[in-house]
This record gives sequence, C-alpha cells and structure tokens, in this order.
Amino acid sequence: MKLWLIIVGQKQPDWIEAGYAEYARRMPRELTIQLVELKPEKRGGGKTAEQIMAAEKGRILDALPRDCHLIALDERGARWSTMELSQQLRQWQQDGRDVALVIGGADGLDPEIKQRARQLLSLSPMTLPHGLARVLLAEQLYRAHTILQNHPYHRE
Repeated sequence: MKLWLIIVGQKQPDWIEAGYAEYARRMPRELTIQLVELKPEKRGGGKTAEQIMAAEKGRILDALPRDCHLIALDERGARWSTMELSQQLRQWQQDGRDVALVIGGADGLDPEIKQRARQLLSLSPMTLPHGLARVLLAEQLYRAHTILQNHPYHRE
C-alpha cells in the first residue's frame, strides 16, 4: 500500500523539504509516502477563486492513483487524534488500496474533490501554511505507523 500526498503547490523552503524527507524516509517499504506536487493555477487576469479551484481540480484528478481511498484536507473535516489516525491507517492497510491525501491550493479544494472524498480531514482548526501542513501530515503518518508497530516513538 502506498500513501500519496497530492499537494497543490511547488518550491518549498529547504527546511520544509528536509522535514518532509525525514519522515518519508522513515516509512517502511510496505507503506511508503509518495509526494506529488502540482502546479498552482496562476492568479490574476480576472480569475475568480472558483475558476482557480476548478483548474486545479483537473490537475488533482489526473494525479490521483486509480481506485484509491481519497482523503481531502479541509478546515471543516474531522479532527482525528493521533490514536484515531493510527486506527484509520490500520483500516486503510486492511483495505489494501492506496490512500491519497489531497491538500488544495491557496483557495482550497474544488467542491467536487470534497464530494468525491471518502473522508474530510482537518489537521488543525488553525490555518497552516501548505509547507508546514505537508511536514505535519508526514510526521503524523509516521507516528501512526509506529503506534501500530508498538514502536516507542509515540509516548502516551
């Protein structure tokens, strides 16, 4: 099974790249994290937020693995604890399908992506920069995996 992070946004600061890479590297071969960075739609020219999200929607749909379990990150989504995430990870592994976690662009995700998602997930009620959300998500996926393996990384 593979975990896909499909993110609208490119060119992150080095510290973001290093933080993400550290947690992705720690994942086992049977549960890798694959990052897909999508080019954001150019702003300006009278484009509305809806038009921008619609253009990004096409890129997201093209990037989704076939028959994946789609999770859309959204501020109104479920707020799982780390333990709840580990249980979700267990369920996803039992299902055997790849999981795609999608972070939209600056304007968010097109409503169609949210409707297609099996679950909406919020990392925090606070607004996070996209790069930081990427690192946080990778770390939490790693932490959830270690919980399932009874590894001492997570202390409760």
